[in-house]
Parts: sequence; C-alpha cells; structure tokens
Amino acid sequence: MAIAVCRKAFLCCLLFLFYASSGLYAQKYTISGYMRDSLTTENLIGATLYNRSGKLGTSSNQYGFYSLTLPKGQVELAYSYVGYATQVYSFVLDRDTVIDVNMRNTLQLEEVVVTAVGSDRIQDRTQMSALNVPIAQVKAVPAFLGEVDILKVLQLMPGIQSGGEGSSGLYVRGGGPDQNLILLDGVPVYNASHLFGFFSVFNADAINNIELLKGGFPARHGGRVSSVIDISMKEGNMQQFHSEGAIGLVSSKLTVEGPIVKDRTSFIVSGRRTYIDLLARPFIKAMNSESDEQVMPGYYFYDLTAKVNHRISSRDRIYLSAYMGDDKFSVESESGGSPDASHTRNEAGLKWGNITGAFRWNHVFTNQLFGNTTLTYSRYRMNIFVKFWETDPAAQESRYYGMDYLSGIEDWSGRVAFDYLPSPNHYIRFGGGLTYHIFNPGAIGMTSEIMPLDFGGKKIYTCEYSLYAEDDIRLDDRLKANVGLHLSAFSVRGKLYAVPQPRISARYLLTDDLSAKASYSHMAQYVHLLTNSNLGLPTDLWTPTTDLLHPQKSHQVAVGLAHNFRETYELSLEGYYKAMDNVIEYKEGASVFEVHNQWEDKVLQGEGRSYGVEFFAQKKTGSFTGWIGYTLSWSDRRFDALNQGRRFSYKYDRRHDISVVAVQRLGKRVELSGTWVFGSGNCITVPTGIFHANNPFNPSTPQVEVQEYGERNGYRMAPYHRLDLSVSLIKKKRLYERRWIFGAYNAYNRRNPYYMDIEENTRYQPASPTLPSGGAIKQYRYKQISLFPIIPSVTYQFKF
Repeated sequence: MAIAVCRKAFLCCLLFLFYASSGLYAQKYTISGYMRDSLTTENLIGATLYNRSGKLGTSSNQYGFYSLTLPKGQVELAYSYVGYATQVYSFVLDRDTVIDVNMRNTLQLEEVVVTAVGSDRIQDRTQMSALNVPIAQVKAVPAFLGEVDILKVLQLMPGIQSGGEGSSGLYVRGGGPDQNLILLDGVPVYNASHLFGFFSVFNADAINNIELLKGGFPARHGGRVSSVIDISMKEGNMQQFHSEGAIGLVSSKLTVEGPIVKDRTSFIVSGRRTYIDLLARPFIKAMNSESDEQVMPGYYFYDLTAKVNHRISSRDRIYLSAYMGDDKFSVESESGGSPDASHTRNEAGLKWGNITGAFRWNHVFTNQLFGNTTLTYSRYRMNIFVKFWETDPAAQESRYYGMDYLSGIEDWSGRVAFDYLPSPNHYIRFGGGLTYHIFNPGAIGMTSEIMPLDFGGKKIYTCEYSLYAEDDIRLDDRLKANVGLHLSAFSVRGKLYAVPQPRISARYLLTDDLSAKASYSHMAQYVHLLTNSNLGLPTDLWTPTTDLLHPQKSHQVAVGLAHNFRETYELSLEGYYKAMDNVIEYKEGASVFEVHNQWEDKVLQGEGRSYGVEFFAQKKTGSFTGWIGYTLSWSDRRFDALNQGRRFSYKYDRRHDISVVAVQRLGKRVELSGTWVFGSGNCITVPTGIFHANNPFNPSTPQVEVQEYGERNGYRMAPYHRLDLSVSLIKKKRLYERRWIFGAYNAYNRRNPYYMDIEENTRYQPASPTLPSGGAIKQYRYKQISLFPIIPSVTYQFKF
C-alpha cells in the first residue's frame, strides 16, 4: 500500500513539473549563480534578485543558489540582502548567464547607499508565521551570565515562550518541547540544552543563519506539529584565516576558520567548555581538609562543532559537518582512615549529550534545477549512574557495585531535495527521505562482582519515510500562493502509519507595502517526549509511535497582515488557531523510573488546542535595531482520565506575553542593548486543603498528612517581568578587535516566581471556648520560591 501511494505521489510530481515547464522556452534565458559575503565567502540565505525592468525576482536558497528566467532583452538586476549594499547589473540578456555575486556588508563601507526596492520585503513573501534574526542582532542582545544563546533570543519573539526562569526551552503556540524540530545543518538535535536547560548547545560564533517557522509550514518541512527551527552552520572562510573567541564567567570559547586550499576548500572549528568544576575544586578540597569524608561535587559541559566545505567544480560542492557535546553532573565521596582501614568511594550523577554528523552534496543539474543530497547521523544519550567501590586491606578484598539508567535515541537518515525554477512565476521544490530510528526508552543495568543484570525497556527499531512537492506560484501581480503536499509514513512493530499532510499559504497585496496573508497546514509527528519534570531535565525520555501510541497531529490556520513601513520597519499582525490530537501526558502518579511497567502503560493521549493573536514590529538595519512583540493567547488540554475529563489550562498557558528589545550603536566604539519581558504567570496544580487521616496500612501508627487537590492547573502564579542590560566597549587594534561586555540580568532585582511551595507554621493556641484545653495549631500557606536575583556579568571577546 505504501509503495503504491509513493508511486502515485511521484507521478503527480512529474506531471506537476511538466505543467510548470510547458511553454517557457521561447526566447527566454536564465540568470543563475550564488550570492555570498565578499569577506567571509559565506552563502547568503534568502538574498534577493530583482529585475527592475520587468519587476520580477527570486531569492537564494539555503546554499546561496539562485535562478531567474527572463525574456530576451535589456535587464537591470538588483541584488540585495539585509545589512548589505545593493549591487546593480545592467546588460542585454541574449543567452544563459552565470553571475556569482560577492556582496559587501554595510559595516565594511565608510559610506553606502542601501536601496530596498525589490528586496525580500515582508509583504511580498508568501510565507507567514516565520522569524529570522540576524546573527549580529543575536550577539548584541543582553545574555544570561554573558553566554550568547540563540534559543533564548527566539524566546523573545511573539508566540514563543520559555519553560521558566533562565530556561532555554521553547513552547511555540501552545505546543510542548517535543513538538519543535530543531535542525543543525539539517540534522535533528534531540536535547538542545546545557546546564539543566539554562543554556542551549549552539555556539553562536559557528552559526550563519537561523530561521523559525511556527505556522504556514511549506510542504518540505515535516516531522513535528508546532515548529521548525533551522540552524545553519558557517562554512569557513575560503580567502583567509580568522579566529574569534570569548572568556566569560561560565565558559570560554574559541572559533578558528580559514582555507585549506584557497578558493576551493575551507574549514571551521568551534569549541566551548565551562570551567566551573576547575575553579571550584581547590575551594572544595580546602573545605574537606579537616573531615574524614571527602565530598566533591562537580559539573561541566563542552561542545565542539566542525565543518569542511569543498568546491569540486562550479556545479558541485560537498560539505562535511559534525557536532559533539556532553554535560556531566556528579557527586563523589570518599571515606577511610588509616591505610589499614576499610576504604570506600562513591560516585553518583547524571550525564547526557548529543552527537550529530552530516554529509551534503550540492549539484547544479541545469541553470534551473538545483539538487541536494544529505546523509545524516544523530544520537542523544542520557545516563543516570551510581557507583560504589569498597576496599578492605586486611582481608585483601575489593568490591564494586554499579547501576546505570540508560535512555536515548539514534537516527540514520538520507534525503534528496530539488529546487526547480522554470520561470519567475514558479518556484518548485520536491524530494523525499528515509530515517531509521533506534529508540531506547529506558533500561536499568546493574553490575557487581557476581554478575551483570539488565532489565527495563527494550530497544525499538522503526523507519520513517517522507515525500513532498510544493510550488510557490505567482498568479498575478498581487496574488501569490504556496501549495504543496507532504506525505509521511512510519513503520513500527509490523504496523504502518501513513499521513498525507496538505499545506497552503497565500498572500494578496492590498497596496505596494501592505499585504493580507492566510495559511493552513496539517502536520504529523511520530516521536514523543515523556516528561514528568517542570524543569525540562535531560531525564525526559524520547519514545516512538507504536501500535498502542498513535502519531501526534495538528491542524493550524492563520490569517494576518504584513506591512513594510518606509522600507525600514517590518510590521505583522497574525491570528491563529491550532488543534492538536494525540498529545501525551503521564498518568497520575506515573514515574519515569517505574521499571516494572512498560513505558506505554504509563502515558495517556488526549487533545489540545491553542489560539491567539500576535503583533511584531522589527527594525533589522541601521545604528538602532530591535523589535517589539506582543502575544495574546489561550492554550488548553483534555484527557479522559485527567481532571474528570474536563479541559484544563496548559501549564504554559500565558494570557499576555510582551518583549521589547533595543540595540543602539554609538559610533564605532560603544554599543548599548536592553531587553524587557513580561508574561502572565504559569498555571500550576496546588492543594486546596490538607487534612490528617489514619494510615490504612497500619492504623496504630500516627496519622498521615493528606493533600487534597482541586482543578488541574487551576492556580496561576504571579506575573513574570525582567529587565536585562548590556554595554559593549569595542576597540579595533591593528591586528585584532576586542570587546568588553558588561551586563546585568534582572537589572531591577525582580523576585520572579520559579515554583510554589507549601510552608507550615505551628503556633500555640491558649485555651478558649472553641479549644478548651489549648494546643498547637498548624497553619499552611503558599510560598513563592524565586531563583535569580540581579546577576552582573563580564565577558571579554576577541576577533583576529
């Protein structure tokens, strides 16, 4: 059945291409090539080409390739990109022409005129519900503890919320963290957090482009129901060697790039490591010096990113990229007196990390057809461990006991993707892929002197398939639409799921600088994240769709307006409604560590919905940049076995969410930046009463305290708001540039809620008519626990 469906889809693609290509060859020629940064040679993603003579244009793809077919005759081509000087070429088009354009960043020029006419303006794009933040702007935003964080910057966008104070988790339009597809050079990253969620794994110095889609998904994207976060790594400078780095309070990092063979092969390597463990170790040893038991807590994280880029010919290029990162938290203890006494050593902790790798081959088949073949590998692994060593010198014996709780996911994947541009009225994309998943939902291994023992979940092997085709169609001067179909299938334990997912987006120009947009997208995902923690800890488990657990699905519609004001400010207003099926939740009282039950028996599936309105105003260029975002939204869930089957607010249902970001450059030596955020409080479940009852298992024992709960997520914590500030002092030397960055997180020291606790107070009540003998009375009240006060930071950055 699946093969027949795939054959039909492929035949439809061929017929679609024949239709789009028919009648296009009379006296028409194609201009194609690449758009790159003149200094770094990085490909410019989404740069635009516009023919001023005929008012037709196109944009570069993810690899900087573009193609535009025009009638024979005089052309005036304007190449533009945000933050770069527009370049204009005028000539008579009488044959197919290849033009590789090296564009100059405006910061490289003393005086430049930037012309925005015909550039990729927000009102011209068919795509809606998309966000793109320039890397320079990401680096300028005030950073928590001085650590530049891509995901934290995305949290400042409308429709996107954080998981809590300091967390880098993302909750997009009422969705959960498992509903975000995070791609690094096209490879899924299953755990994107360092330091228990406070930092993301992405080093901004190695990143070239960030795009986030929260709705209106084109057919080429699939696999998750809430968002796609596509992060592209730098490719390495083919002209000259460069390096940059930073020394901060938490970690240091270094990036080196340059040519292996000039104009042909380049590399980039970027590494980062925290030194909390190294700095704290001498102090901890000093504290333990007078104790018989030595206790040594420790924590570190590191990540390493590398990429090689080789140009085989003008039509062929290959890339090899990799990422590796780990976190480890542990507590070691050691006790023992004299050399003749028994000696023990213990270690317990948590270790988690990702490994990804990608091989890509770009090939230009014709000046209208571009192809990309990708082979990828991704592995996420988590291990909770306990180790015990005991040595008895007198008996000349030593013993070892260990326990590991292991969980993870491993992917092998292959994909092909084609961009076909037969005319300015059609931009066709089609392709397909296959992913082989290996799930380890959680297993316990025990090791001793006697024998090893393993029990718990077994590995699950699955295959995921996808085919897609889409066309960005220009119907007339005002109406444009993107129409496509994404077909995915998933095989597990002899069962096959197949889900066709239609997608459509459209925009209509009301005036030259104002457009109306609408979109519908149907999404499906076959992987789930089981979490019973509010912190987004790495103990969360990735699990597959099975014969008992169905795929998650979503239907989302959105309408909006997009406006470009004075070719400088981008404004958008969007309303959306999203319905989600088969969302998952743990059963009441279920735990991730219950090894006597299968993980499928611990979860429930239900439905969710989210709807709201988002406003966004952004300025990307000039000495003053920034944005304002506002979201008014509702989000809820419903499960038959929870809350008596009634709908309840999602934990991250925030009625109001506001973010203000401003970056001001004062000349060439000073840069000021600030962010202010406000959000309605999270919804939580709290006890509505506490009473004492006899122990049903042993009535003779003292009474036990019982908490009675009301509506699920029926209590909303206090609102959250915070101001962050940053000052950068920049100085250019003859051989390098340096920056001192001074920052303050939570500048006005707001005590924001992190979680709620119950505080018990006991007071003595003297004798009274209601309490004749007097006695102790217990009183309970909710107590707000806050995490971070004002936190100053200082970072030193350098660039050679």
